[in-house]
Amino acid sequence: MTQPKRIYLAGPEVFFPAGEHQAIVAEKKRLLQEYGFEGVDPLDTELAFSENDAKPDRGHRIYQANRELMDSCDAIIANLTPFRGISADPGTVFEVGYMIGQGKPAFGFTLDSRRYRERAGANDLDERGHTIEDFELNDNLMIEGGIRESGGQLFVAERPGEHRFFSAELFLRCVRALAND
Repeated sequence: MTQPKRIYLAGPEVFFPAGEHQAIVAEKKRLLQEYGFEGVDPLDTELAFSENDAKPDRGHRIYQANRELMDSCDAIIANLTPFRGISADPGTVFEVGYMIGQGKPAFGFTLDSRRYRERAGANDLDERGHTIEDFELNDNLMIEGGIRESGGQLFVAERPGEHRFFSAELFLRCVRALAND
């Protein structure tokens, strides 16, 4: 039997309360399994910290563990719904770029159907006089461009999901696109 392709699951869900995070990840893994894939969540690592571990050292160990998980995966599906601002979670964006840099396909989804420019204020300039890009994309051109160039796709919700940051239907569209890749 062939080993299923491992898919890294990136997104802000790692910051959600444990029960909420676990429920969303369980659904993602279930949907992937239906198509013969194995879902890999950033919290699928067993890291133990002592009271003496400095916070920066803890952060670096988490980074290393997540990088090792990404190295073991064949593709990424990222939740790019804006989180704590007008764009996707910066850690998630890094993970997408890291995977693309390895030549692995990236797929993403967002539950915010507004274009990036609209979320940034729909003006030519921001309050500091800096240009706001206008390419009629759902997020920064480097995020969408990278996904597209990787052979992946960004899926945008047409209606709200069952959760503010998750839609099984939208996630399934990513899985199906990956299966057809």
